[in-house]
Amino acid sequence: MEKVLLHTPVGVRDIYSKECAIKMTVENKINNLFNLYGFHNIQTPTFEFFDIFSKERGSVASKNMYKFFDREGNTLVLRPDVTPSIARLAAKYYMDVNVPIKLCYNANTYINNSELQGKLKEITQLGCELINDDSVEADAEMIALVVESLKAAGLEEFLVEIGHVDFYNGILQDCGLDAETENEINNYIQNKNDFGVEEILNREGVTGEAKEAMLKLPELFGSVEVLDKAQQLTSNKTALDAIKRLKSLYSILEDYGVSKYISFDLGTSSNYGYYTGIIFKGYTYGTGDKIVAGGRYDKLLSQFGKNAASIGFAIYMDQIMVALNAKSYTGKTDYEYQVIIYEPAFRKSALSLAEVLRNNGIKTELIPKKPDIAIEEYVNFKKEDGASKITYVSNDGAVEL
Repeated sequence: MEKVLLHTPVGVRDIYSKECAIKMTVENKINNLFNLYGFHNIQTPTFEFFDIFSKERGSVASKNMYKFFDREGNTLVLRPDVTPSIARLAAKYYMDVNVPIKLCYNANTYINNSELQGKLKEITQLGCELINDDSVEADAEMIALVVESLKAAGLEEFLVEIGHVDFYNGILQDCGLDAETENEINNYIQNKNDFGVEEILNREGVTGEAKEAMLKLPELFGSVEVLDKAQQLTSNKTALDAIKRLKSLYSILEDYGVSKYISFDLGTSSNYGYYTGIIFKGYTYGTGDKIVAGGRYDKLLSQFGKNAASIGFAIYMDQIMVALNAKSYTGKTDYEYQVIIYEPAFRKSALSLAEVLRNNGIKTELIPKKPDIAIEEYVNFKKEDGASKITYVSNDGAVEL
């Protein structure tokens, strides 16, 4: 019969062999760092009720969710976003807790993007959420943790761009637009369409300081000096308070010693509508997309019954792997192992040798040799797979190959 190859659906992929080992190694390094900062691991369900991620929560658009039904007819979705799940969890189990709560996770998310976008539909996220703390110190700790996490992953050159939704919202308030027009202009800003923004402002008759500030948004990026430039563009109190917060944040980040990895982009925005304060994204060489994203969401938990300020971020492992280029990764991984191939008549000797190696913490694969497979075929495959040492146990004794 002709062999039939079964493929994966568009948007998902297999991860195996050394690449999988590298991915798990990097994930463990990042998670260990989370724990060192006092964040505690949690797990939420892969699928939840649709309402957890509804439009009112400000999460992923309904059309981009994988939806299905349970036996009772309830609409369920594969989680497209971890933050609302954690907000639900925190409201349920920490309702009466007022001191800061630090949670971290390693989870896959599922977004049914258009196939034309060429993006993965299943991605691995590692993230942290800090609940019950509205301070600028909390903002700084999370961004410092982002920087240290990316360094722990093996990245050396990267940048974390910080913005504040209130700066944009304050300027937008002065424009006096209705909700529909605000959504329209927001889409243009997300797509960096400056001409579309100007066209709307002209159409709506927006003039003066508000128009000038809105048109200057795309230019408000770079080093900390851009905050002074932004401050001169507007007299809106909401926007000015945002700049003041960002300046305080940068001062603390200097104390953390991570300021060289920081830049500002006051024209940045997010697809998630639940952000209320600072927002940030991380970028590095070799990827076409962000490697980390996060921000403050002080009102999301109230939708689940708990009034609590919160801030969080997610590291996108698939983009991290692209940046590291798994094939050229030189760091030590958990994949290193030895192989013992043995003739069946020398099974006891092979078992004894394997036991010694395993008792010394060495990963050891034990393989009985089949008479119809040449020893060279075993050796070639295991060498290609990455075995650090191959030993053949036969009537010649234990011979290293």
